Amino acid sequence: MSELEPVSRRSTAEIVADRIRTAIMRGTFGPGTQLGEVDLAARLGVSRGPLREAMQRLVAEGLLRSERHRGLFVRELGADDVRDVYIARTAVERAAALLVVAGDRSAAARRLTGALAAMEAAARAGDPVALADADHDFHAELVAASGSPRLRRMTDGLLVETRMCLAALQDTGPPAPDLVDEHRVLRDAVRDGDTERLLTRLEAHMNDAVTRILAAMPDVVPAPG
Repeated sequence: MSELEPVSRRSTAEIVADRIRTAIMRGTFGPGTQLGEVDLAARLGVSRGPLREAMQRLVAEGLLRSERHRGLFVRELGADDVRDVYIARTAVERAAALLVVAGDRSAAARRLTGALAAMEAAARAGDPVALADADHDFHAELVAASGSPRLRRMTDGLLVETRMCLAALQDTGPPAPDLVDEHRVLRDAVRDGDTERLLTRLEAHMNDAVTRILAAMPDVVPAPG
C-alpha cells in the first residue's frame, strides 16, 4: 500500500491523482471498486477539495466512472476496451519506434537495456509485480526515447489502462523468461536499426497480449481462425 502513503499538505491534486492512478495500475483498487472520499482523504492525508479535483482528473482520463447518487468506481474494461487499448498502443509505439530508429539508437538501446535488466532481475526473483513494473518501464522508455512529448503523454495513460487489462491475465500470461526474451528482441532491433524486425515483433507482442487477455476474460467468444 506504499502508493497510498500520506502526502504533504502542500501536495497538489496532480500528485494525489498520481497516487490513485498508481494504486489502480497495481491492482490495489481493482475494476469495479468504489472509491470513497472520506476513506481516501484520510489515507492520503489530504482534504477533500484536492481529492475531488484529482478524482475528476481520473474520470476524464477514463480510469474512473461516476454513477449518479452512488459515487466513483474504478472502470471495468470489456473486450472492446482491451482491443482498443492495444490498437492505440500499437499505433503510438509504432510511431515512437520509427522515430527511435531514425535517431540516436545507441542512447535508446542503453535506456532499454536498463529496463530489460530490471525485467531479468524480476524474472529471476519470481516477482510478478516487479516484472510488470519493469515491462511497463520498458515500453515507457521506448516511447520516451522517441523524443516526442505528445507520444509520451498518450503512452502514460495507455500503460495504466494496459495494467488494468493485464489484471485479467492472472496465471495465463507468458512465462517470465519468454516475456524477457520478447523484450530483448525489441531492444536488439533498436540497437541494430532493424526497422522491419522491430515493427513486426512489436505488433506480434501486442497481438499476443490481446489474445491472452481475451482468453482469460469470461463470456468472450474467440474470433474465428
